[in-house]
Amino acid sequence: MLAPKKTKHRKWQKGRIKGKATAGTTIAFGKVALKSLSTSWVTSRQIEAARRVITRKLARGGKVWIRIFPHKPITEKSSEVPMGKGKGPVDHYVAVVKTGRVLFEIDGVPEEDAIEALRLAAYKLPVKTRVIVKDTKM
Repeated sequence: MLAPKKTKHRKWQKGRIKGKATAGTTIAFGKVALKSLSTSWVTSRQIEAARRVITRKLARGGKVWIRIFPHKPITEKSSEVPMGKGKGPVDHYVAVVKTGRVLFEIDGVPEEDAIEALRLAAYKLPVKTRVIVKDTKM
């Protein structure tokens, strides 16, 4: 699963997801992409599950780009621990996904196969998504 190699600050504050994505909103590498229509935290497990579905559907053909990375550490206190005594240890990492962000891109396979793979991957993610295709007329 994806996780940062180095962390300057081990624990972050929660924060709130406001507004729409400004970066990573267009297809940059592939021909078909999965774009978010809502905001949420996407865990590294969910990203990995979606990636597995895509590679399995494409029978390890083509190229897949993952356009999000889980930088944000989420802490959790152990069960039955009383309040106070500081923040808990890091439990997992999440990627903050805003509306309009491209999550995955695919190239090197027929368009129908790529669309179907991304549709299956969308079931594994907590955000509403749409499959978009790059315009070849340029």
